[in-house]
Amino acid sequence: MRRVVDERVIRDYARRLHEAARSRAPIRQPSLEHPELTIEDAYAIQRAGVALQEADGRRVLGRKIGLTSKVMQRALSIAEPDYGVLYDDMFFEDGGTVPAGRFIQPRVEVELAFVLGEDLAGPGATLYDVLRASEYVTPALEILDARVQMKDPETGHLRTIIDTIADNAADAGIVLGGRVARPMDVDLRWVAALLLRNGVIEESGVAAAVLNHPGNGVAWLANRLAPHGVTLRAGEVILAGSFTTPVFALPGDTFVADYGPFGTVSVHFAREVD
Repeated sequence: MRRVVDERVIRDYARRLHEAARSRAPIRQPSLEHPELTIEDAYAIQRAGVALQEADGRRVLGRKIGLTSKVMQRALSIAEPDYGVLYDDMFFEDGGTVPAGRFIQPRVEVELAFVLGEDLAGPGATLYDVLRASEYVTPALEILDARVQMKDPETGHLRTIIDTIADNAADAGIVLGGRVARPMDVDLRWVAALLLRNGVIEESGVAAAVLNHPGNGVAWLANRLAPHGVTLRAGEVILAGSFTTPVFALPGDTFVADYGPFGTVSVHFAREVD
């Protein structure tokens, strides 16, 4: 799908989203203000936003893939996942604390992270290329946030895939933990996890829900980025896509993802008084 809006609109939304992340005040949905925006327009906004973030000193250390499950794709009437970037200051320690006020409306998802030992590029990248290029796979939690209003207060309109992509695919944080594994040593389709909030199981899932194999998401990303001349580089962390639905995080909440034989990964969201 081609782009339809000019560079002025692209730069304006990139600037507004950049400011929203700093002010913690989400902007109105771009899809409402400009219904003609295409998916390629949204990615152009995202790329312009990355340039602004890098100018501020943030470094891209990896990428995330989202909307990989059929349930989420049907809900948004799309036929493919989306993607965003991971910045250096998005990484939180396993068992660590997210400072109060860091995010606007954080949510938590469970997924696997692939850490590349070799470069990976499309077009034509396959699942087996991903398995060969990955040094290891590890459990992860992804923290999502919304710099775009999730629901328009005037119309009740829910944000669309256009809004999410422009907003760096809602990416906000990542926690790595548990046991690492070499991708050839484990049938990654059958890695399962429970997501607990304050000791109560909120979600559970199996990694096969991610495009039948979580490595397929990484291959899709390499191929999707190829027309832009982007290669996934050795050392980058690639979040392969969630196999649970997101759970809202409130101040004081503690999340633990229990991966059984692959261990646990956890994070706490601080209250103002923590």
